Amino acid sequence: MTSLGHDHYCDEIVGQTALLRSHLAGADLAATVPTCPDWTLRQLAVHVGGAHRWVEHIVRTRATEAVSEERVAGTEGPQDDDPAALDAWLAEGAAKTAGVLRAAGPDTAAWTWAWERTAGFWARRMAHETVIHRADAAIAADVTYEVAPELAADAIDEWLQIVRFAQETDPDDAARELRGGGRSIHLHATDTEPGLDAEWLIEFGDEGIGWRRGHEKATVALRGPLTDILLAFYRRLPPDGGKLEVLGERELLDFWLERATFG
Repeated sequence: MTSLGHDHYCDEIVGQTALLRSHLAGADLAATVPTCPDWTLRQLAVHVGGAHRWVEHIVRTRATEAVSEERVAGTEGPQDDDPAALDAWLAEGAAKTAGVLRAAGPDTAAWTWAWERTAGFWARRMAHETVIHRADAAIAADVTYEVAPELAADAIDEWLQIVRFAQETDPDDAARELRGGGRSIHLHATDTEPGLDAEWLIEFGDEGIGWRRGHEKATVALRGPLTDILLAFYRRLPPDGGKLEVLGERELLDFWLERATFG
């Protein structure tokens, strides 16, 4: 599985944040986010901007251990409740984070919570963090949401890596239950160009999940547009509503969705 490249991810942090800001423009920032019901739209935006600043601090300081977000200046959002202040704060944080990541380069060592401790990990993670939370904002603001196919496909790859990492490292994570041979899930995007391999086979093994790109028979298949598959897999859309369809054992897909969580 190949990544999109460090500079591409840095560009996406800024570009996806700009799109997020466009979703917030004119929206009721006090409205509840349906896909993150503990948050208002403003709180969602502050979460994203705070994550950007937290990562910027980790990479800029070359942190070698976990950093509490409370120790990082500015993560709590702008003091001014004016939407324009929030917009400027989001833009500034994304630009600073992308700039620090770009200057560091992908191989620079920095603490992460994951399998790879580099600035490159954070560039990819923050790009996809922003992609998914932009969907939350778009759903709350009732505006159109689209993602470039190669970015959506890479977000699915990264999500599968996160689920496998949770299985291997956290004995209390529900993802550890996604085991046992003979069961599999097929993701089948129906709207991508021939040059992009946007199908996945996810197999349940005794040691955890494995996956590969390609078209293969499975216990259950989730079929539809790539962006919708991404959002369903991240539990932002129902798996059999709208343009998506489930073929095969729906119970296995539900079993996955209930246990493959993040945060």
